[in-house]
Amino acid sequence: MAPRPRDTPGPRLSPAVRAHLTDSRSCLAEATGARTPASRYVAAHLAALRAAAALLAARPRPLEGRRRRLRSAWELLPEAEPSLAEWAAYFSTTAAKRAAAEAGMVRRISAAEAEEILVEAETFVETIEDLLGVPSQPQLPANVPLAG
Repeated sequence: MAPRPRDTPGPRLSPAVRAHLTDSRSCLAEATGARTPASRYVAAHLAALRAAAALLAARPRPLEGRRRRLRSAWELLPEAEPSLAEWAAYFSTTAAKRAAAEAGMVRRISAAEAEEILVEAETFVETIEDLLGVPSQPQLPANVPLAG
């Protein structure tokens, strides 16, 4: 009997990696449709964080002796993929503003800042997808009805 072809094209990635990528795309869609700058900012930043988690899950680090202190994804990312160091620095600095928005300090985020982080997050997610060998899934424009 001939082997069955795989149902899903692309590289062999764990379910956790695929789930992080799916979550990342969902966050981008949420950011695109967000009504306020703060909610757009938060969703875009979370999209980038989930994409970083996908890469980190795909490239686990070996355990080193004793348990080390917890570190953020933005600290771990350059170790897993040195070419992403600038991205990690960018999203690390924007994390405080995301936390402030989540805590209700929404006036600190302008529409321009929200739009900037959305564009950066979209590019970052595509970069992670490329590194993992996953075909990019471009965002549909917001408020465009799907053909059915």
